[in-house]
Amino acid sequence: MKKGKNIAKDWSEYYDRGNILDELLEEPVEFSLDDQLLQDILSKKRKRKLQNITIKMDPLQVSTIRKLATIKSIPYQTLIRHWLSDQIRKELNLFNGR
Repeated sequence: MKKGKNIAKDWSEYYDRGNILDELLEEPVEFSLDDQLLQDILSKKRKRKLQNITIKMDPLQVSTIRKLATIKSIPYQTLIRHWLSDQIRKELNLFNGR
């Protein structure tokens, strides 16, 4: 069992030392966050509360969504919220005649 812990520690140290994006892309990747957003993230402040809901879905759809989220490197629930948000905006724009 010790060997498994050492492997995990080695990987975590590897990712802590280097920028994995440099290995995935040929050019360096840089990004910045708005100072207020950065502070909100670091202080774990939320601008809104999330509400839990229950929805019945086909297991095949759930599996597919999870795989798509993995490809996009985001949690599957975040991907679903993003899709819902986009569709709500589209519907509202159609309703308002835009």
